[in-house]
Amino acid sequence: MLSPAWAMRITRRFVPFADAASTELPLGRLLRLSLFQLSIGITVALLVGTLNRVMIVELGVPAWWVALSVALPLVFAPLRALIGYRSDTHPSALGLKRMPYMWIGTLLMFGGLAIMPFALLLLTVPDASVWAGRIGAALAFLLVGAGMQVTQTAGMALASDLAPDAKRPRVVALLYSMLLLGMIAGSAMLGFVLTDFSPTRLVQVVQGAAVVVAVLNLISLWKQEPRQARRGAREAHGFSRSWERLMAIPRMRRFLWTVGLGTVAFSMQDIVLEPFGGQVLGLNVGLTSALTAMSAGGALLAFVLSARFMARGLDTIRLAAAGALLGLPAFACVIFSAPLQSALLFQCGAALIGFSGGLFSVGMLLTAMELPERELTGLVLGAWGAVQATAAGVSMALGGVLRDVVSSLATAGWLGSSLNSPATGYSFVFHLEIYLLFVVLIALGPLVRRSPSSAPRPAHPIGLAELPG
Repeated sequence: MLSPAWAMRITRRFVPFADAASTELPLGRLLRLSLFQLSIGITVALLVGTLNRVMIVELGVPAWWVALSVALPLVFAPLRALIGYRSDTHPSALGLKRMPYMWIGTLLMFGGLAIMPFALLLLTVPDASVWAGRIGAALAFLLVGAGMQVTQTAGMALASDLAPDAKRPRVVALLYSMLLLGMIAGSAMLGFVLTDFSPTRLVQVVQGAAVVVAVLNLISLWKQEPRQARRGAREAHGFSRSWERLMAIPRMRRFLWTVGLGTVAFSMQDIVLEPFGGQVLGLNVGLTSALTAMSAGGALLAFVLSARFMARGLDTIRLAAAGALLGLPAFACVIFSAPLQSALLFQCGAALIGFSGGLFSVGMLLTAMELPERELTGLVLGAWGAVQATAAGVSMALGGVLRDVVSSLATAGWLGSSLNSPATGYSFVFHLEIYLLFVVLIALGPLVRRSPSSAPRPAHPIGLAELPG
């Protein structure tokens, strides 16, 4: 029988993120807390990875409306900074400041997913009002998105509160990885159960996702935040003062603008990638749903390699620039898969998009982790999430609208007979993302403050370098 000391050594050697645990936040409690990210990953896979293709291809909903619906939840994204600040200063009689917001977010997510199947079913009824179904679906997307924004902001802030300073990078890495694992598991599961697509099966899947999300979040929330002394009223104009302190950090404005530009460049294809595979390459729902797993898997691989790169002293901005640079051949693979009718090239491009986008996100995330002051934890995470989510929503909506406009021009003959193809609208979006990546590379230049040789190596790697294999 192994002694406790040997068991601890084996755990730290072979269990990912075992050394992210601490006396204040044991491994079991940390893994349980991270389940809220797993539920958000599953929800993202459902909304962006499956429903967009089903609504466009199987249900015949216009791509512009689907893009606006998927992006609609992100109207709450600019409020993430305010949500973070309010959770920092929540005047709770129970001595809790993060948990009430996580609970509210869970209820919003469950409510949105609960009514979503009925709205989607209404879209399939020929005699029903088209706009009644679309408005109902839009309301469902709005509730789910609002719940995701509130839950993620408060949950990340709670994890930062519970983890000691030395362990915070590892804890953030674990939460980020659980989000990716949720996307991978969710897309794989959705691709399996929707292989034989039918409207009834779709309703069952969405209803099941609502139950899974609620259960995971309840387990994650249970007895996580310790009760503290009762808080009084918030300071007058406290948010504006805290925001001024945040904006006073050197190069913070350029940093946030660059995060937004990079997110737009990598997110515009989210709403059209799976419909492209179904409409242009003829892939079924199961194969296109697996694209989300491939993209998230590429991002997870980027996270693993980033840990090793950072341990060798690579500058975080240069890491982000490497991701932007690798995005160029990634989108090129997707573009050339249409004339070559190559599903393999398309899948490789999707995985490389996830990998390059992961490098960019990790590089900018690590840069952000060097900026926050301890008392501004919720505000900094909220500002980061607000910029990223807002940019993602705008880019997804823009991608769907551009695809529809360019496709209609192509099929009407305005662009010439050679471009009269279903792939033209999609190709325009992918080309635009390539041009935006060049803009991102230009914006990253002034943010590089040190060379790789002079960059200090982090005292604690970001948490994935020790994954077995």
